[in-house]
Amino acid sequence: MTLLPIEASLPALKEALRTRTNAVLVAPPGAGKTTRAPLALLDEPWMAGKRIVMLEPRRLAARSAARHMAASLGEPVGETVGFRVRLETRVGPKTRIEVVTEGVLTRLLQADPALEDVGLVIFDEFHERSLAADLGLALCLQSQALLREDLRLLVMSATLDAEPVAALLGDAPIVVSEGRPFPVETRYLERRAEGPIESRVAQTVREALVNDEGDILVFLPGAKEIRRVEMRLTEMGLGTEALRLCPLQGGLPLEAQDRAIAPSPPGVRKVVLATSIAETSLTVEGVRVVIDSGLMRVSRFSPRTGMTRLETVPVSRASADQRRGRAGRLGPGVCYRLWTQAEDLRLAPRGTPEILEADLAPLALELAAWGIADPAELRWLNAPPTAAFGQAWELLVQLGALTSDGGLGVTGAITAQGRRMAEAGLHPRLARMILQAIPLGLGGIACDLAAILSERDFFRADGTLPEADLRLRLEALAALDTGDACGGAFGFTVDRAARRRILAEASALKREFGHTASVEKRFRASAGADVDACGLLLAFAFPDRIGQRRPDGRFLLRNGRGAAFAGSQPLNKSPYLVAAELDDQGTESRIFLAAPVELEELERHFEDQIEQEELVVWDRAGQAVRARRRERLGALVLGEGPFAGADPEAIRAALLSGIREEGLAILPWTKAARQLQERLQFMAYWEPGWPDVSDATLLAKQEEWLGPHLYGLKSRDDLQRLDLTAILRGSLPWEKARELDECAPTHMDVPSGRRIPIDYRAPESPVISVRLQEMFGQAKTPRICRGRAPLTIHLLSPAHRPVQVTQDLASFWRDAYFAVRKDLKGRYPKHYWPEDPASATATSRVRPDK
Repeated sequence: MTLLPIEASLPALKEALRTRTNAVLVAPPGAGKTTRAPLALLDEPWMAGKRIVMLEPRRLAARSAARHMAASLGEPVGETVGFRVRLETRVGPKTRIEVVTEGVLTRLLQADPALEDVGLVIFDEFHERSLAADLGLALCLQSQALLREDLRLLVMSATLDAEPVAALLGDAPIVVSEGRPFPVETRYLERRAEGPIESRVAQTVREALVNDEGDILVFLPGAKEIRRVEMRLTEMGLGTEALRLCPLQGGLPLEAQDRAIAPSPPGVRKVVLATSIAETSLTVEGVRVVIDSGLMRVSRFSPRTGMTRLETVPVSRASADQRRGRAGRLGPGVCYRLWTQAEDLRLAPRGTPEILEADLAPLALELAAWGIADPAELRWLNAPPTAAFGQAWELLVQLGALTSDGGLGVTGAITAQGRRMAEAGLHPRLARMILQAIPLGLGGIACDLAAILSERDFFRADGTLPEADLRLRLEALAALDTGDACGGAFGFTVDRAARRRILAEASALKREFGHTASVEKRFRASAGADVDACGLLLAFAFPDRIGQRRPDGRFLLRNGRGAAFAGSQPLNKSPYLVAAELDDQGTESRIFLAAPVELEELERHFEDQIEQEELVVWDRAGQAVRARRRERLGALVLGEGPFAGADPEAIRAALLSGIREEGLAILPWTKAARQLQERLQFMAYWEPGWPDVSDATLLAKQEEWLGPHLYGLKSRDDLQRLDLTAILRGSLPWEKARELDECAPTHMDVPSGRRIPIDYRAPESPVISVRLQEMFGQAKTPRICRGRAPLTIHLLSPAHRPVQVTQDLASFWRDAYFAVRKDLKGRYPKHYWPEDPASATATSRVRPDK
């Protein structure tokens, strides 16, 4: 057996786990930690014959690690060493080391929280900070604290910042393996790359084939870029028997993945086009050259929209170093970095933990099944964000997985359906869809649909977006069961490899959910009829994304977001649909995959979620209160119509709202009512303790003074029956009403004997307008409000034109009258213009009666 660098650190690791229950092992890529550490610890005394469970972040790495360990023991996989991954299990009664992925560890914990037959749980490549690893570690720590003091936990990583993890594990010892990496020459671009990355990658591959020895490992962000680079290299004549182009990504068949990581035959070079799957755990044999695009694809979840999208982002410093190290595992190597040294200085130190950016619905469901509603009850390296966890909890309530009385920080109950969803090992949305479909006889097509949604779209269209209708994918999947890709029947190219993966996933789901081969065969025979249920099935999975068509062809989703297709699609005309895949860019999401659903289906299957809403609102157009009954599903109005017998209190509230909206002008303001309002404002100005009755205040306090008088009224016409004078006066106590009449009379008796109305529009200076001759004999300015407020007198000519304004009548008689008299006498010679107006007889005629 070849000695690997990790061997020198194994005694320290054994000692750490002999004296402590937890430890951290840091070792660079190629040190051998993944395959040597589990075997070295298997027969430690504290293991007592129990099993080792090792969590790997990827299926390919899990299978590869199990094969390497089994081979080193001279055994087939499934004897001492086995693995459990999605769709494949290779374990036997003698298996002592199980390499597991994704939710397998969580399933083991949920089934046996104490992990009675497990002596050690290893978290490999923990620096990747997958959601499953963070959750598994948090659950194991609680299990260790409450149920299994002897359970050992080992966290292993290549680039981990070990101190925080060691602190989380109770100040666990840190064991470091220095490794023996060979020198790697790093080459940067001289200037920043422009244009598609695929062109630059293909040119660099050709350059490396000429200038460097050994196989080449190319890191690209995703499957799309891998296909494009492979196509370009083939067009350049580089794909030959002597030069193999080997894609490597998680969606490929197992044999294709094995071909990419296996040693090249003598005389053959290979170019491995890989995603970040090849950064850690895997050893790609023969690699001496790494070409790093500097990009990776990450999943980002938005709590604001409840949607997840893939983003292509620059790699972190840690990832770049991991990738570079792949060139120095077997000997001196070369790493081409397709960015400049200046750009290199700006790389983030490490990637963001998945728990901070992922959809937390699966985590929330696992915690609920564990009996926890508040993540703070567990120990985390990074706690789940409150907003994202709260939204995940709300989704689970909507999916029927949790009781509605649960909530963030409040212990809620997982339902029977929620527990079945958790046991399924699928995303809660897909698990719920299948469980709801089975009683309807649609379990088979639901499994197919779940498999399609779990994979990337297998419809392709060069330069255009494929048709978004998911029913076409179901038809294609059924029709292509035994045929060729022949996507032309559907108008698009069909990715055969993706189709094979989907069919395998669908078959596994049907076995898991109890669907026999005969059921699957019957489904295939009736697929054409069943695909029409696609929209309903999607509604079970994505109840928050049920969409209602707007008049402009866009859609309003149940969650209140807007959505639309990127281009013209037949589904644009559907009254209702369910969006299975969309983004959350801008204010309106783009729909990529969807299916129509019938209103009758929504009313039948979502009856318990449809709210009967009685709306009593002010109709501005009709200037009246309208009572309507609505059926609402979230933000969607499924039906609406008038109804009689609305609550009188609701009608009154709607009428008050209408008055607030229209303003006080909607009320029947007579001259007397306005004068009363002005008199009250006058009193508020001159006397303390009087209420403000300005329009603004009356509008703000209409419930108090007007509200009691609105019962039985519904419209603007009804409001015209109101007597505002009586209403305003009736709002005053009796003593205030008496004081008002004394201090702010409606009229004033002038010397001529006539009663002249007082104008209170300016409360600081009330006005009377009177002909000058009617004030003869009035020596001083009249006053009101206990003599505090002088009246402003507008003195008029016999023709009622103003000739003088004064608040000092005595001064006017003494100084200004004679000039005014001269002018008026000339214009009105027949009228009476005495020499001494202060003692003259007032008259409302041409001359006083003799």
